[in-house]
Amino acid sequence: MDKDRIDGALKNAAGSIKEATGKVVGDKKLEADGVAERAEGKVQNTVGGVKDTLRGDA
Repeated sequence: MDKDRIDGALKNAAGSIKEATGKVVGDKKLEADGVAERAEGKVQNTVGGVKDTLRGDA
């Protein structure tokens, strides 16, 4: 498994936590940061998946 997939999954999880925390405490900036981090994690995970496919690991 590509390192990008692992890092992307971690960013996605961290972003989800930030987003949820921001919603709970009413912090729109924290919520927006979480959404952005989740999106970044999804993209990074996808890039890792493509790398795995090209290498034949998937």
